[in-house]
Amino acid sequence: MRLMQPEPAAALLGLRAMKTVASASGAPGKAQLALMEAARRVILHIDADITTLSPITPAELAAGFPSVDLRHQFVHGLMVLALADGVPSRETVSRVEAFAEALGIATPELANQRRLAEHHTTLFKLDLLRRSQVGDILRNQLDQHGVLALAKSVLGMRGLMEDNELAARYRAWERLPAGTVGRSMWEYFQSNKFGMPGERFGFPEAGLYHDFCHVLGGYGTDPAGELQVASFTAGFKQTRPFYLILFAVLIFSAGFNARPTAEGYTTVGVLGEPGAAERMFAAIERGALVNTDLSDKWDYWPYVEMPIDEARHRLNIVHAA
Repeated sequence: MRLMQPEPAAALLGLRAMKTVASASGAPGKAQLALMEAARRVILHIDADITTLSPITPAELAAGFPSVDLRHQFVHGLMVLALADGVPSRETVSRVEAFAEALGIATPELANQRRLAEHHTTLFKLDLLRRSQVGDILRNQLDQHGVLALAKSVLGMRGLMEDNELAARYRAWERLPAGTVGRSMWEYFQSNKFGMPGERFGFPEAGLYHDFCHVLGGYGTDPAGELQVASFTAGFKQTRPFYLILFAVLIFSAGFNARPTAEGYTTVGVLGEPGAAERMFAAIERGALVNTDLSDKWDYWPYVEMPIDEARHRLNIVHAA
């Protein structure tokens, strides 16, 4: 997933459309303004005063957006914008839908955002989880480890059982030399009080790449860090990468718990924090340089005993800007 830069004329049309969506239910929110300003500087590279931009019709936007790939990227951007300050209103979603229709873009994400705005949260969540990285993790767990391991991992994730034999394999990372990938992972789990695979509340092995991305990418586990690691992962993910960003934005900027369980905190407006939107874009670009899709049945065991800098070099995880 790479961020494409439109020509200046198209960029200005896009920025006007963003403001039109953000103004659907009144004045744009703090996070929406921050996201638009970050997009203007980091992606669009145009000189414009967002506060003075005039509205634009869907037909006007479509006339100036010839690229299909750019149209997809822009509609995804509008969806993130709609969620930046909380669950969007019906009016906001209607404007996103009107621009998407004019651009010829129809995706399941758009239909789901309508469900969310209309408070059909059960249907929204079921379809989101099926299509998101959560569904991918469960399918990969089944493919890689079998039905019994999938069942155990689901029960373990809910804290209902522990697989001591599996857990011991990961706890052994404590004995690796300091500075290795495995030892760094063990320290990450201990400092955050997270369960390792096999432990109660531990994540399935097929989903451990998320934690590797935290450690290898150097991202925190606060809301802003979770948004960055989701964006970083979207950069290299080959299938449905936008769902990672959508998932994180829902939890940490829209304040909606998109997780498969009821546990876990949510926040509203993380994209309005200083520099958060810029770091999200930077994480996408950084992830796009990674030479392996770590989310697709990546075998991390050959990396566990490596010094962490060597692993980063092999995977082309460049230093964060």
